[in-house]
Formats: sequence, C-alpha cells, structure tokens
Amino acid sequence: MIDKFRHKARYVNPWNPYEIAMQFCMEKLSDKLIREGQEGQLTHVLFEGRGREEDRQLELEFRRIAQNGKQWGWRSVDLMRTPLEPLFVPKSANLAGHQLSDIIVRPIALRALRPDQANRAFDTIKDRVSALTIFP
Repeated sequence: MIDKFRHKARYVNPWNPYEIAMQFCMEKLSDKLIREGQEGQLTHVLFEGRGREEDRQLELEFRRIAQNGKQWGWRSVDLMRTPLEPLFVPKSANLAGHQLSDIIVRPIALRALRPDQANRAFDTIKDRVSALTIFP
C-alpha cells in the first residue's frame, strides 16, 4: 500500500504512487512465479477495464515496467524472466478475480490505515495475505 500523503511529503519529485504500486506488485508476482518454477512462462495480469484512454495509459506503463524500463528503489528485479501480459476486462464481465479484489481490498486498507482498530474481515483473510507493506 502506498501512503500517498507521506510519499508526497518525503520526495521532491515523487513518482506516481499507482505506478510504484504496480511495480511492487509486478516484482512480487515475478518472484512468486520463479519460486513456483514458472520462469519463462507467459502470465496474464488481470486489470479492470476503465475506458480506452485510461487502459491505454496503464498498459503503456505496465509494458515499460515489464521490459525493465523503470528501475526504482534499492531492488532490481529482472521482470523479463517471467513474461507478463496485461488483460483488460470490463467490470460488467463479473469475473471472480474482480469480485475477490473488491471483497479483500477494504479490509486490507483499513488494516494499514488503522492497525489498532478491530478488523474481523482482515482477521479472516490475514493468513492468505503474504505481506502487508506500507510505503514509504
């Protein structure tokens, strides 16, 4: 999770927080695919379609990251080892992946924003969340 307020306050010319989040997610996905012996295998990454222009911009950024064109931070992951391909699907398709994301995103965000607050929904999914990192 990117704390946008701390991010903007900490860096003079901060990167777009959504681009950073996508890079972090792609790095974690690549690491997991390699651990599971999927190096070199094409993996589709599902995105909720938001409209032609927004999808185009997101795809462009995705492809820059996937081609190792955006190295940021202390860690350098070779994303070319695990080819990733974006797949944009409209919300109206009612895919299970979209539904699952909608269900779990709020409990995770509340856990990050208010860690001391009781959060039964997060308690239900916490064993399935591999890492909860707040940046910066």
